[in-house]
Amino acid sequence: MWTPVIFGFFIFRFASLVFDFDDDDDDDDDEEHIDLGTTGSNALFAVADRLQALYRGKVYVGLRIPDSDTASRQNIDLVLVTKREAVVVSVINASGIVSIDGDGTCVCIDRSKNKTERLQDPMVEAKKQVAVLESYFEQRGVALPDGYLSCKIICPNPNFRTIHPDYFPPEVVSNEQWAELKHEKKSLSGWIKGALRCGNKETQKSIQQNLSYILSTAPMWDRLELNNNEHILGEFLEFKGKKDDIVNIKRSKVSRMIVQETSKLDIGDSKIRVLCAPRDYRNEGALCSEWNEVTFGSSTEVLFQLQDTAKIQKIKLSLILSISLSP
Repeated sequence: MWTPVIFGFFIFRFASLVFDFDDDDDDDDDEEHIDLGTTGSNALFAVADRLQALYRGKVYVGLRIPDSDTASRQNIDLVLVTKREAVVVSVINASGIVSIDGDGTCVCIDRSKNKTERLQDPMVEAKKQVAVLESYFEQRGVALPDGYLSCKIICPNPNFRTIHPDYFPPEVVSNEQWAELKHEKKSLSGWIKGALRCGNKETQKSIQQNLSYILSTAPMWDRLELNNNEHILGEFLEFKGKKDDIVNIKRSKVSRMIVQETSKLDIGDSKIRVLCAPRDYRNEGALCSEWNEVTFGSSTEVLFQLQDTAKIQKIKLSLILSISLSP
């Protein structure tokens, strides 16, 4: 009598592994599985990697700097810090034919999508970001010499084309210029004012160290690194899955999580090992000896709200290499 029941149970367990049956079919409509090829964060990280290689500095990605004037946070794509300068970099990953109107508005025509988009003068936003960041540095005890902090706008998309490129401000780096960019000893901004030239190497080194510490401890977007070389910026919300598969992790206690290989246990069960770095507000990062190991069920997902959308996305933990949580 019990033979068909037991046999049926093992068949169900096998099918649930193969077809990934989910007990949470009644999830809210605002949660969906992410299309891992549609995020714009990859362009930021690609530009950051190249800038670090070209100028041998440190690039900070996805900052959310407090703006005292508006009581909100100013999103900043990248900040490059070298011995000579700090540069706020806005990455516009637009494609199509781009021109500039007399009022500074950018008009982008993407014929492949039969779409025309108007963008506000990007220089206005870039200069605002510089002002907010400079004020933030001053609040944290660092006053910069004139000309040390500047801005650039980089358009890395290979399908980006300009009409009358001479009309674009010198701070805008087109795709053609970006592709041909080589290391310049003088700096990314291309010029340094007298106040900076008068500073000695020790002063410049001190400024660089101070800025690096401030930016490494500044608010920024949470980030996911996926196992297909995708990077995603946004806000980590929580882990989701079966009750017995979830470990309660408080972001105030953890700064980074690294996902290890899935380990096979009994029939029908597997676990995901995750290394957690305790948050240390005094020092950047944590020693390897301080990492703690926790275990999740293989069906565990991460609820993550992307930077550019109000949608809450669900991403399988097994697809993630690391999770970095902002202070």
